[in-house]
Amino acid sequence: MNDLIPPLLADGQILAEVNGCLGLITLNRPQALNALSLGMIRDITTLLNHWAGRPEIQAVAVLGAGREGKPPAFCAGGDIRFFHQAAHAGDATLEDFFTEEYRLNHLIHNYPKPYVALMDGIVMGGGMGISQGGKLRVLSERSKLAMPETGIGLFPDVGGGWFLAQCPGHVGEWLALTGHAISAGDAIEWGLGDVFVRAEQWAALVEDLRHGEQPSAEHVVATVMERADLAPVSAPKATMDRIDQHFSQPGLAAILASLATADDEWARETHATLLKRSPTMMAVTLELVRRGRRLKLADDLRLERDLVHHAFHLRGAARSETVEGVRALAVDKDHAPRWQPASVAEVDAAEVAAFFVSPWPAAEHPLRDLS
Repeated sequence: MNDLIPPLLADGQILAEVNGCLGLITLNRPQALNALSLGMIRDITTLLNHWAGRPEIQAVAVLGAGREGKPPAFCAGGDIRFFHQAAHAGDATLEDFFTEEYRLNHLIHNYPKPYVALMDGIVMGGGMGISQGGKLRVLSERSKLAMPETGIGLFPDVGGGWFLAQCPGHVGEWLALTGHAISAGDAIEWGLGDVFVRAEQWAALVEDLRHGEQPSAEHVVATVMERADLAPVSAPKATMDRIDQHFSQPGLAAILASLATADDEWARETHATLLKRSPTMMAVTLELVRRGRRLKLADDLRLERDLVHHAFHLRGAARSETVEGVRALAVDKDHAPRWQPASVAEVDAAEVAAFFVSPWPAAEHPLRDLS
């Protein structure tokens, strides 16, 4: 049995088990809300590639380690403090992080065996990247899903330009620009989740997957589905109507103007949220999601790889919106990012366009072989 689990290198940040036909991966960085390090990305990739070629493994499940007495977190994203340090140090492993993370996202979306994402608690950023490609995305009433990258001067990556673009109407633009967290009912309604299992059933579900009889992939899926329940009611139609009314506008300035002229609390709160985000990176984000509707996943990931390179290098680390956003949120924790420029009206269209020019010839792109 031991040869079913290859050597892992990330200091116990990933735990691997095999139960019958099921390979289980546990993200084991609970004090960091299971945020992904480069080592974790490499270990998950190693496991998935190894298990893809082993007929004994018929399905894979991924979950986050819990924190005693605290709410659960599946995965709160990438290790943003590492981003900040690596950008200032000129550390080349920053480039490796995104190349390997996006490769992992692509692998999950194209995985040849059922991949079950147990998305209990916080699922944000990189956590969405390792769950949205799953064949079965399982949520509870504790699930909180978001792509909050504009809050740190980034854009919704890990395939977010593609999977948010698949949401109905203009929900994708709303989620991408605001970073708003949604619950299980909305996630299932909008195509970002599949199955709801009540929190009171969660421990028993995980116990069954870990230690119950799991002779086939069908049995793994049945183990989840026998506990499935109706998700709590999703957002009212009025919210969808508001989202479409405002976020269908042709550009960022028009979206803000539309919200500013609406006389309701939802519009006021949404407008206030957008005024806190990086104007430049909101413009990049809006363009990404709208392009994402016309792109295949592999092409979207290649585009995101271009964008994330520019996010750190187009202006240099000293003037990067992403480095500044991480500083304000996670390093100095003053929650007062100094965006350059500070307003949407000052955003340079030429600079936004420069983000969409690849720094690599097609034959040398780090994700050139994704199909």
